[in-house]
Amino acid sequence: MNFSNEEQAKEAIEAWREDPPKAQLMKIGNAMESLDLNEMYYEQKGSDKALERVGKIRAILEKRREELSAG
Repeated sequence: MNFSNEEQAKEAIEAWREDPPKAQLMKIGNAMESLDLNEMYYEQKGSDKALERVGKIRAILEKRREELSAG
């Protein structure tokens, strides 16, 4: 899943809450992989603003992953 901004990430997390925790973790993992690719692209382009946005989205996803892991 590709997110353009933090709000999209938050909306996706809310939609995923209906899924079992394991499915949510899988979706978060897939989104993180996509963010990794985006990050590499933006690093090559030298887009600091986009890298900052990727970092914020990553933090949102990480927070939810931690919540799920804590049970």
